[in-house]
Amino acid sequence: MQRNKRLLLGISGGIAAYKCAELVRRLKEQQIDVKVVMTESAKHFITPLTMQAVSGEIVSDSLLDPQAEASMGHIEFAKWA
Repeated sequence: MQRNKRLLLGISGGIAAYKCAELVRRLKEQQIDVKVVMTESAKHFITPLTMQAVSGEIVSDSLLDPQAEASMGHIEFAKWA
């Protein structure tokens, strides 16, 4: 059984961040699953809602979520990828 390729995309606060929506759209066209993690600074250039719309996944903005049960997002992302 072959699964889709997976990509974890980290977006930081730089002017090129706006290009990530097009990148994710093209990756999805090639049947690649994409999850997005954004820094707070990245949100000044592109919104999490935009990235959620193109990726089809919830966008994370923190790897250490105190509300999450395990609160170890970096490990969960590694397992997913």
